[in-house]
Amino acid sequence: MPDQPIEQEQAAQARHREKMQKRKKMQDQEVASKSIEKGLLMVNTGPGKGKSTAAFGMVLRTLSYGQHVVVVQFIKGAWDTGERRALERFDDLVEWHALGEGFTWETQDRNRDIAACERAWAVARQAFARPDVALVVLDELNVALRYDYLPIKQVLADIAARVPGQHVVVTGRNAKPDLMKAADLVTEMGAVKHHFKNGVKAQQGVEF
Repeated sequence: MPDQPIEQEQAAQARHREKMQKRKKMQDQEVASKSIEKGLLMVNTGPGKGKSTAAFGMVLRTLSYGQHVVVVQFIKGAWDTGERRALERFDDLVEWHALGEGFTWETQDRNRDIAACERAWAVARQAFARPDVALVVLDELNVALRYDYLPIKQVLADIAARVPGQHVVVTGRNAKPDLMKAADLVTEMGAVKHHFKNGVKAQQGVEF
């Protein structure tokens, strides 16, 4: 009976190989069935950490192909972040517009917040009209929309009118239902555990 474990292992390997072959065939068929290429509207929302970080990862991928990116920050534009420092090294391909003045509980001035968001949106609209811009990041736009600093109908109309093929990614908690309905991709970051709740402050390289 000494050969039985070997035979069992060989049988297990054969079953696994057959299973993976079937899965690969189905996956290949699924990929081959997709033929549409278009500019996407993507939304990163939810209470979890990583919404802007995911958007900046997309920025890096876009830059790797030598394509231009415009980043517009609506709320936390006053922050000195590691992402901004790193991406500004690609100053020939990245335009960074930090036009927010901090979170609304910091400014405590609704009119001032609205004015800042309107200035930021004017920059975003210019980017939407540029065929040389492959990706527009609207960082924390969801926060501005939540407080009605910008009209959602106008925002959606301007995004829809962008040049063909241009991708747009919107970040921030509490994305509006109308925005999520219009989006091609919506990712909700879940909050399972966060060190901030245990008294750990924001740190370089992690939060900024």
